[in-house]
Amino acid sequence: MDIKKIIVWIAVVALVSGAGYYGYKYYLAQKALVPAGAQAGETKTPPDQVQGQEITVGTGEEAKSGTIVTVEYVGKLTDGTVFDSSDIQKKPLVFTLGSEGIIPGFQVGVNGMKVGGERLLAVPPSLAYGAEQVGTIPPNSTLIFNVKLLKVEQAPAPATAPAPVKK
Repeated sequence: MDIKKIIVWIAVVALVSGAGYYGYKYYLAQKALVPAGAQAGETKTPPDQVQGQEITVGTGEEAKSGTIVTVEYVGKLTDGTVFDSSDIQKKPLVFTLGSEGIIPGFQVGVNGMKVGGERLLAVPPSLAYGAEQVGTIPPNSTLIFNVKLLKVEQAPAPATAPAPVKK
């Protein structure tokens, strides 16, 4: 055998080996995408949940259910269209964490943040507006929020009735 044939055979063996390696790697990656308990070809919808990514971890007081939080935010659709922001409203958003009036996914995303923190949230439709069209937000939209936590305050204690006066 001459040297050219040897080089060609080495190249063929390397290509076949590489193809086999990457094919097997692809197979393993596809297998990992099948949820536990499902067969290949079946799909199971995972439970809807808010996805969050810390941009800046805050060091101040933590936002917990029942606290009054002040946030700056930008809300976008997945195509990048801005549908709302605290700049558009010309003021930060102030609300009691856990109260009605704010979409559940936004509240889930803010919960646990610390003052000074910034978080990127992806809120699925089931924790936002679902199948409703709300303003410029189309039905079944995943919403993306960039949230900065500015302030956390304790909610005032509920007023208690005065003690009865003895006669």
